Amino acid sequence: MGFRPVDCHRDESTSQQSFTKSVHIYSPLSYGCVPMVTENEFEVDATSSSASASASASASASAFDVDDDAFDADDDYDFWLLDLDGTLVDVEWSYTRGVFDRVGDRLGREFSDQEADILWSGLTGSRDRQLLEWGVDPTTFWEAFHAEEDPLVRAEQTYLHEDAAFVAELDAPVGLVTHCQEFLCEPVLDNVGIRDWFDARLCCTEQTGWKPDPQPVQRVMDDLGVGENGHLGVLAGDGANDVGAAWNAGLDAIHVERVGHDRRGRCVLGDYRVESFDELF
Repeated sequence: MGFRPVDCHRDESTSQQSFTKSVHIYSPLSYGCVPMVTENEFEVDATSSSASASASASASASAFDVDDDAFDADDDYDFWLLDLDGTLVDVEWSYTRGVFDRVGDRLGREFSDQEADILWSGLTGSRDRQLLEWGVDPTTFWEAFHAEEDPLVRAEQTYLHEDAAFVAELDAPVGLVTHCQEFLCEPVLDNVGIRDWFDARLCCTEQTGWKPDPQPVQRVMDDLGVGENGHLGVLAGDGANDVGAAWNAGLDAIHVERVGHDRRGRCVLGDYRVESFDELF
């Protein structure tokens, strides 16, 4: 599939693994990290104390702080790629809770607020794997989930993050690469008024591949006319799969942490780590 190889070595002084220019997903609970894999997302084993979470997150963050003087959105990059859900937009909790209530009714299994949050935001990595750990068949779940999603209602309850406004001002080609399905994505783009922000967009499917697979990223790059021609680009997203897709496609990665390390239970690293895009400018 063309994934970038991983060089792994262990730092005996810290008992922490590190990987060279692969996706660094440090588990603040276990001081571990895992290389990029060929699945939708990443697994991190988090089994230690919450005290180590804070220590690891603080230690790793210092190396990835944004240097305001060094970053220039237009001068540094020839093109930008962005994720959608959790990166530029989010949906009201009432919508999420309602969807999981109806899915639970279909499956004969209730989903707690925590379980709904984990699946909606992908907090533990692979959603399919998480479902299997809970004894829920992924295929059955997703069939029910998409049957209960209402595109128009979802669009109405979706809001644009204020710090995402910088995208409209970018003087460079901009592409969208999202796991949001097309029947849901299109009404959202119209409702929040950002359809014209993108020169190319792709809603991932089984046919295109899923991030961190670089193929959907490369398809959008080709659509933008910046593929395999030496252009320097960046991909910004809220998940480890976005960072993986960026690095596998040879791009820089910006991780925007919308949910917080404590809630996520891990620390996702990229070339830049921010809690708001405002930190970049």
